[in-house]
Amino acid sequence: MIRVAPNIAIAEHAIRESFVRASGPGGQNVNKVATAVQLRLDVMASGLPDEVRRRLVTLAGKRMNQEGELLITAQRFRTQERNRQAAIDTLIRLVQRALEPPTPRIETRPTAASRRRRWQTKEHRARLKQSRTAPREEDA
Repeated sequence: MIRVAPNIAIAEHAIRESFVRASGPGGQNVNKVATAVQLRLDVMASGLPDEVRRRLVTLAGKRMNQEGELLITAQRFRTQERNRQAAIDTLIRLVQRALEPPTPRIETRPTAASRRRRWQTKEHRARLKQSRTAPREEDA
């Protein structure tokens, strides 16, 4: 279990790691050794509460694939172990962000000045578009 918060942990069986060749630092070593890590978390099997899971999927964005896996790639360092730890740290930070419930939006009314500015902009655009039309010919 990977401990994220005092009462939240990620089940290790939901995480798969694979090592691939990385671009970046390493010189000729980069062509021979697979140091980059791809960490995949099966979100449904992670053991996270439903609301945290939903927020995690939203926060993940493009890192979520069609199978419901969260993909984190780490290739900053030259060793597998440091990249592995970086990927786990990224995962923990992402889950910790998902633990925080979003602050509810408090509806406010627009100020008089903002309504006035909006109206002036609309009038300006209307006059600009009106000036683009061809003048009408009178049938006299």
